[in-house]
Amino acid sequence: MSIVAVGINHKTAPVAVREKISFNPDNLSVALTELLGNVECREAAILSTCNRTELYLVQEGDVRVTQEKVVRWLEKHHNVPASTITPSLYWHTDQQAVNHMMRVACGLDSLVLGEPQILGQMKQAYSQAKAAGSMSLVMDRLFQRTFGVAKQVRTETEIGASAVSVAFASVNLAKHIFASLENVKVLLVGAGETIELVAKHLYENKVGKITVANRTIARAEAMAGAIGADVITLAQIPDKMADADIVISSTGSTLPIIGKGMVEHALGKRKHRPIFMVDLAVPRDIEEQVGELEDVFLYTVDDLQGIIAKNLANRRKEAVQAEAIVSTQSDVFMSWLRGLNTQDTVIDYRKQCLEHRDLLLDKALLQLQGNKSPEAILAELATKLTNKFMHAPTSAIQSAAQGGELDKLVYLRDIYNIK
Repeated sequence: MSIVAVGINHKTAPVAVREKISFNPDNLSVALTELLGNVECREAAILSTCNRTELYLVQEGDVRVTQEKVVRWLEKHHNVPASTITPSLYWHTDQQAVNHMMRVACGLDSLVLGEPQILGQMKQAYSQAKAAGSMSLVMDRLFQRTFGVAKQVRTETEIGASAVSVAFASVNLAKHIFASLENVKVLLVGAGETIELVAKHLYENKVGKITVANRTIARAEAMAGAIGADVITLAQIPDKMADADIVISSTGSTLPIIGKGMVEHALGKRKHRPIFMVDLAVPRDIEEQVGELEDVFLYTVDDLQGIIAKNLANRRKEAVQAEAIVSTQSDVFMSWLRGLNTQDTVIDYRKQCLEHRDLLLDKALLQLQGNKSPEAILAELATKLTNKFMHAPTSAIQSAAQGGELDKLVYLRDIYNIK
């Protein structure tokens, strides 16, 4: 029995290739059933995100044959030539596969080191495999151990504590400046991906109120609806600026949207209560001179990049400890798996021996009902039992001797305690 992890990710392939073999969550149950049938594995799970698609398998037999079957199945399922897929695939078996899976769950293999979202995605993959009936003892135990490792890494290291995106860094800075965000009012300018991430982080930190200003109201409303934010136009910013304790802007404008005069006017209305401002746009959305105002804390994207670089270095430092945890826990799992294999082998061997014994014993008992002497019956029973139990070892010894496999001969002599 082997554990196999095969996949494609942001390190091995561009998005144009990754998207070709991504799996739709709505059809994952069908895909898992197909996978079990076509690859002939005992258990399977599929993890599919924007940055990676990975298959986790428990299988019997030659791993090389499994690889060929996996490629053929991916080719057929996604209608993509094998030549497009194969160069980007990576393969891990047994402890390497276990180690890889744990590293993925801990964010050690992510595009952003230590990012936490992947753990939730892996838990979803686990639930989908359970629902599809493609998971049994080994895979279930592996996922549970993996979740435990991810929790241990988050608890015992600081790998996820430092902000490594401008959106996260913006919100972290705000948390340092304000003792609590619960009563803070935020004005977000723009409705693109960066502002959407900022809004998400603010919402998760239970910020008091969010207002989104955008050129296109419909786009802003689509984003604001999920977080209960108000929506205004860019033209309404001067009237709403005084209400904002925090202003974070990221638009595609070629000219500044927020000028020094607008902010001075807002500060007057606020009776010079400070405003924390973050300009994530390039070119700038907020005039550089705004930073000269006494009651404004203005940060640009360059300021945040310095913070991010420092935080990323901290994460790399913490990753060393995280890798050590993964290594230890993968050893623990493999030890359990080896014990399972040994137990299964012993059980199967004992069952086989007892079946042979019972079959021959039943025949001997029937013979005792006849006229044959008990001594002859016992002698025949002993001979047949001996021959039955000697057959497999004798065949193995003869085969090793004829093939010149001296190492195997030594091994067999040791197993059967042949002096």
